[in-house]
Amino acid sequence: MGLEEAIPVDGYMTTQLSRVINWARRSSVWPMPFATACCGIELMATASSRYDLARFGAEVFRFSPRQADLMIVAGRVTTKMMPVLQRIYLQMTEPKWVISMGACASTGGLFDTYAVVQGIDEFLPVDVYVPGCPPRPEMLIEGVMAIQQIIDEDKIPYDGEGKRKPLLLDLVAPSSTVDVTIGAS
Repeated sequence: MGLEEAIPVDGYMTTQLSRVINWARRSSVWPMPFATACCGIELMATASSRYDLARFGAEVFRFSPRQADLMIVAGRVTTKMMPVLQRIYLQMTEPKWVISMGACASTGGLFDTYAVVQGIDEFLPVDVYVPGCPPRPEMLIEGVMAIQQIIDEDKIPYDGEGKRKPLLLDLVAPSSTVDVTIGAS
């Protein structure tokens, strides 16, 4: 069954323009990587053929902030890097989203020093937190899928001035035990 058979006899199809726009946004999320440490290696692995981030429309890593709409901060961020990171965020196009990948980007990790930022959410609006040290590529893919679901459902919260508020989603690492029931009960 092709698209031609699904279209009514009249030859046209109607839908809401917002759904088409959200579908296009969800299917073409262009990430801007900001990877500094071991989380950056996992970020690179996510884009490889084994995990294939291209399935979700996020294979085009843009190193120009004006062409990206998703910033992935992976690894520790120092106080000297933070003004640069903030400037990159401000140069990104609206609507824009931020994923904090790993313990170092989310909380400072094991680097409890004056030079390492103890969580980028003090300076940037973070939408999705991906836990782990370093998190597996599957967790980052789940974070991208969480942002895509929010885009698709058009649940982008705005404040009174028209600026987008952060989503503040926490991904939970799957438990190691799986309950499987086989057969009829």
